[in-house]
Amino acid sequence: MLLTGSINELSNAPSKGRPYYEKRGEIVWEVPTEEKIIALTFDDGPDPEDTPQILDLLQQYGAKATFFVIGEKAERYQDLIKREVAEGHELANHTYTHMYFTRGVKESNMRDQLMRAEEAIHRVSGQKPHLFRPPGGYYNDPLIQIAKQEGYTVVMWSWHINTMDWNTPGVNHITNKVLNNSRNGDIVLFHDYVEGKTQTIEALRRILPVLKSRGYRFVTISELLEYRKTSPVKGID
Repeated sequence: MLLTGSINELSNAPSKGRPYYEKRGEIVWEVPTEEKIIALTFDDGPDPEDTPQILDLLQQYGAKATFFVIGEKAERYQDLIKREVAEGHELANHTYTHMYFTRGVKESNMRDQLMRAEEAIHRVSGQKPHLFRPPGGYYNDPLIQIAKQEGYTVVMWSWHINTMDWNTPGVNHITNKVLNNSRNGDIVLFHDYVEGKTQTIEALRRILPVLKSRGYRFVTISELLEYRKTSPVKGID
């Protein structure tokens, strides 16, 4: 679960800031492009109740997504991980136990969380993830460098389209946040597990057909990153 979304990310970001990491390609928030593509991402799963319904909706609308998986849940719900792969979705690393990398966390713990999750995902799916999202958006320079050393790109989400679905703000809020703010190359943050009753599934039922009617194509993060090679990041020299 996310505590305070991009608010946490902003307040816990290192002093180097977003432009530094964005320019170096070590953290991605979005990929400005002329192509009508958007990347849907789901954190904190898999979940035996919510994930299958989300997969059904994605399949219905021909949408591919990236699932930022908790390692221990990958071990627990192996059939769901295998289904995600079989249906063309991407698996990414979201730590082994959903550990928040707040001040005082040892670098050895950071690496252990990253690598245990990687091993679990690889063991279940046969795939080695290369994308990482830190829980809660908490990051610091040691974490980014550890991720880089292990071959990861850190992926956040588009700040202007933060659904806050983990906090169950209402189906209309989630839906309107996405439909009123979507742009080419956005990364949208959802959760396929929340505490209590999810509002994400009903919001997706409304969001997917509208975005599709607007001509958007739903891609994985890796597919989105292909456009980074030819689309410079705006505002960064």
